[in-house]
Amino acid sequence: MTGNKNNTYVLIMAGGVGSRFWPKSRNHFPKQFIDILGVGKSLLQLTYERFLNVCLPENIYILGNIAYEDLIKKQLPDLSDDQILLEPSRNNTAPCIAYASYKLLSANPEANIVVAPSDHLILKEQDFVSKIKQALDFTASREVLLTLGIQPSRPDTGYGYINFEKDSNDKGIHHVKSFAEKPILDKAIEFINSKAYLWNAGIFIWSGKSIKKAFEKHAPEIDLLFSKGNDSYNTKAESNFLAENYPLSPKISIDYAILEKADNVYTIPADIGWSDLGTWASLHAVAEKDDHQNVLNGGKISLESTKNCIIDIPKDKTAVIRGLDNFIIVDDGSALLIYPKSNEQEIKNIVLKISD
Repeated sequence: MTGNKNNTYVLIMAGGVGSRFWPKSRNHFPKQFIDILGVGKSLLQLTYERFLNVCLPENIYILGNIAYEDLIKKQLPDLSDDQILLEPSRNNTAPCIAYASYKLLSANPEANIVVAPSDHLILKEQDFVSKIKQALDFTASREVLLTLGIQPSRPDTGYGYINFEKDSNDKGIHHVKSFAEKPILDKAIEFINSKAYLWNAGIFIWSGKSIKKAFEKHAPEIDLLFSKGNDSYNTKAESNFLAENYPLSPKISIDYAILEKADNVYTIPADIGWSDLGTWASLHAVAEKDDHQNVLNGGKISLESTKNCIIDIPKDKTAVIRGLDNFIIVDDGSALLIYPKSNEQEIKNIVLKISD
């Protein structure tokens, strides 16, 4: 069993930019801090509250870029300064997970850790919590790395996939054979039909000892760098160590650095109403719609002959729209986006060319 609840920790990664949600999501105010669902809370706040059902409040840590310190503190005022781990540079997920894990290990060698993104949607929260607790039970006493796998509902080409062994233990936990990059459509259909693939949601569970051994074996450069901080973690010297050493770490994801190399990776198939909310179209797919399949958020919106659109405007604005089908219309006050939903993958590159 998970044992002492004091040993359970959650690391919420909140350092991303979220450029596909432009213009609502900007470098200075990315999507995890936005009430993108129109429910009065940001995605980060919803994620934090979800994990209050998993561990003690003081054991939830936010990993964010140093530029977002004030945003994190404003949105989650109950956090202590020690629970806000600020990256001095953007070096992808492997270094930030190593830093946070080694810090936790320094304080508690029995740490059992959940790593999760801050900007995902989970509709079936009770099922999610149940799967996380099942995973924590499994990792508490085993040298394994576990990822929550999402039961695919369609042959999506925008997600990575997990190829798992169909045989499982008595808890329905499967050994992972391999990870697959975002596939072309024909390959995605093949994955779905085989019933041996899950979506990779980037939600991980492991003990601190297990992930430390994995870094030692598969990413020794990262291990060596962050092991040097063992005497500094949880002391006043930590911030100086981080400022000097963190930018020296390689820019690499946890998937490439560890998971795709390790042979002790397991997965739990989970039907939890998950979406990574990576794009406006993915939000349209899960949000509440009117009779014409429009998703509306913000001020007063008058529509004529308009369907399959997502429309987000400031609360103090009025919009009159006629004759649009399958469009994204987003006005954040200083920037306006009107773009075909079917071509939204172009938005990220366009944003790179214009001032943010």
